[in-house]
Amino acid sequence: MSASQDKPGLVIFQKPLPLKELATPCLLLDTDKMEANIRRFREHWRGSGVTIRPHLKTCRSWPLALECMESSEGPACVATMGEAEAIAQYGARDIVLAVGIRPSLFARANALMQKGCSLKILLDSMTMAEALTEWATSHDAVFSVLLEVDCDGHRAGLAPDSQELVTIANFLKAGGQDVAGILTHAGSAYDISSIEKIKELALREAEAAARAAALLREQGHACRIVSIGSTPTGLLGNAQKAADLGITEIRAGVFVFMDLVMEGLGVCTRDDIALNVLTSMIGGFPVSGRIQDRILADAGWAALSSDRGLASRFEKQGYGLVCDMEGTLLPGLVAADLNQEHTMMRLDKDAADITLATLSNANASTRLRIIPNHACATAMMHKEYYLVRNGQAYAKAYRFGGW
Repeated sequence: MSASQDKPGLVIFQKPLPLKELATPCLLLDTDKMEANIRRFREHWRGSGVTIRPHLKTCRSWPLALECMESSEGPACVATMGEAEAIAQYGARDIVLAVGIRPSLFARANALMQKGCSLKILLDSMTMAEALTEWATSHDAVFSVLLEVDCDGHRAGLAPDSQELVTIANFLKAGGQDVAGILTHAGSAYDISSIEKIKELALREAEAAARAAALLREQGHACRIVSIGSTPTGLLGNAQKAADLGITEIRAGVFVFMDLVMEGLGVCTRDDIALNVLTSMIGGFPVSGRIQDRILADAGWAALSSDRGLASRFEKQGYGLVCDMEGTLLPGLVAADLNQEHTMMRLDKDAADITLATLSNANASTRLRIIPNHACATAMMHKEYYLVRNGQAYAKAYRFGGW
């Protein structure tokens, strides 16, 4: 990471700190792995002409955002108005709010636009279009609106071939609003167990977005933004085919860190996962040389989140896999259950020799790492990252957030 004292939200230590000196639980970020993940995503889309719009809901940290954005002005994608306001304070200008707008956010969105932000908001219903237009008319405001398109029946959006899409776009335009384009999200990629099927979904995602854009253009809407996104389809899909279909941008966020869900989908390897939670062992120490089958550590759901990831397919991963303090996996030891401040780790009968050796030597100073199921959810539980290189923490990066 090209760290600098000049980056807001970043504190570089005068000398690196050994991990044994950090207060636990805490969030560790291997910046070499993070940089490699970012390079991989960029290389996948290089030469396609499609713009990468990083989704900052994953990192929620300005120093890390600068690593994955093209420039300090963007483009960037966020999930909350609080995130948009935070990065706008740092100088971001090209922002997409990729969760549906609602009346409580109209004034805040307009305030950002008044400060010079090119903010794009999202909606998928006539009800919200009417509310937005009424507010905009009474406040002399013009919003740039993306219409959400449903490419896979996963969550929200309008059918790409629906007349409703056109009706809403026409209504917004007649009301003086800017129909900036369409946005879709292939969220069902997380339910697919085959790399080939994810590739097929990536193509359907791009085709649905292209059909929706073509429909709007036939009705006189420029539809200058055609936005797709998810880490699985973003890394496994064909970038050139997406570009040939007229896709203008790709949004993704988890690719920066990776996690056990991405590994389970075949998007990355375990060695690519840059994010861990450092935890201290507080119970289950060996007694008279006998290893306990239940280990207690200080990282509960308040440090890990309660996300089970792909629990239906990888039940043995529990709330995360366990490593020693150096990051070496301890097969057969898993975060099986959580309380708010406690992780109950289960030792399987077929645990590996390295796991048994580690636990047989455990003492009051023993520390472990937990690989999270879902990087976004785990990071949300922390105020800061410790940036790690060569087994030591060399800096701290603070997180922003809020709704």
